[in-house]
Amino acid sequence: MRDDSRLPTSPGFWRSPLRGPWFTSVLGLVLLVGITVLFVTGLVSYAAYNPDLSPVNDKTPDKGILGFYLFAWPTDPHWLYRVDQGVHVTLGVTLIPVLLAKLWSVVPKLFALPPARSLAHALERISLLLLVGGGLFEFTTGVLNVQLDYVFPGSFYPLHFYGAWVFFAAFVAHAVLKTPAAVRNLRRLREEGEPISSRASASSQELVSPRPDPATVSRRGALWFVGGGSLLLFATTAGQNFDGPLRRTALLAPHGGADPGSGPNGFQINKTAAYAGIDAAETDEDAWRLVVTGRTGTLRLSRAQLGELPLHSSALPIACVEGWSTSDQWWRGVRLRDLAALVGYDDDPPDVFVESLQRHGAFRRAALRANQVADPRSLLALYVNGEPLTPDHGYPARVIVPAAPGVLNTKWVARMTFGETR
Repeated sequence: MRDDSRLPTSPGFWRSPLRGPWFTSVLGLVLLVGITVLFVTGLVSYAAYNPDLSPVNDKTPDKGILGFYLFAWPTDPHWLYRVDQGVHVTLGVTLIPVLLAKLWSVVPKLFALPPARSLAHALERISLLLLVGGGLFEFTTGVLNVQLDYVFPGSFYPLHFYGAWVFFAAFVAHAVLKTPAAVRNLRRLREEGEPISSRASASSQELVSPRPDPATVSRRGALWFVGGGSLLLFATTAGQNFDGPLRRTALLAPHGGADPGSGPNGFQINKTAAYAGIDAAETDEDAWRLVVTGRTGTLRLSRAQLGELPLHSSALPIACVEGWSTSDQWWRGVRLRDLAALVGYDDDPPDVFVESLQRHGAFRRAALRANQVADPRSLLALYVNGEPLTPDHGYPARVIVPAAPGVLNTKWVARMTFGETR
């Protein structure tokens, strides 16, 4: 059965002359660096949600030891989350051609017989299966999330989080087993005039077809093709991290078109007021009140009363988990720490639990840490770029905090409870 060239278990079934140790090793070393960066930026992005602060922030219950690295998310630099998540998403999309080419280059190994020649070979095969499955799962769910297409079962957050750990564990195991061989292959293959069969290891020779078809492109040409695909994806994704004309180049991003409207509020949004089910009657200035609760009791403040408090300005971006972000916008409103002082926290503002008028959705409620409340740039914003907020940007009031994910910058704020993070 193994020698029947009609079956994928036969080396003769795989006829491409491109497969070989050099091609696979180059792709593998690119992924070694790229996937490591993806994993680290993904963990940092998860920490930005402050999941240990409150159950409402934690979309991955029972994470246990996998949350060992979590730390209180800082507010400096104010662009931290914007850069981290922008790198994570843009790099992930850019690596898709490299990942697919790598999987294509090693697919004969998935069918090789016998299944295991030794313990090391068995571990390599298991790590390869987990690596292929985990890689396809992580990249697929990531792309679907970026496109706001939630067709996968369950919540994106736990699926992507746990999938990342499975994938990266297999990736590390595979890298430990294969990186030394990959480096040796690249060194050997620099030598001129030596046939592949004498230069490659026995494991690498599984990738070389015994009866290859005529070559139509060189291996270097194939690498240029893969690199060109990655460059194209980068060029059509990276623009979502900027405002203005560059955003229009983000053709593959759902936020890649023109900014909504024009004028001071003409910058990117995620959920519109209509999408969130915000009733205009609820946000009418005569009807809306902000409920602020703390040590000394509860206050109900109208927008006009908020406007009579000392107002401050901050230049901060909006950055979302899908990878898009805006440049710094000028927000003006009441400092969160001043609101805390109104209800009894004059010197040491505590954590705060924020609730939105939005009735449905994972982040209609959010908790912020004390350091975020205390930062003088953290505002309950009433204005942006010199004009009142529009409904889509959170009118009558929204939270804006430096370095926080966009979903924690709650829009259409209805209630703030200081000293409690349910």
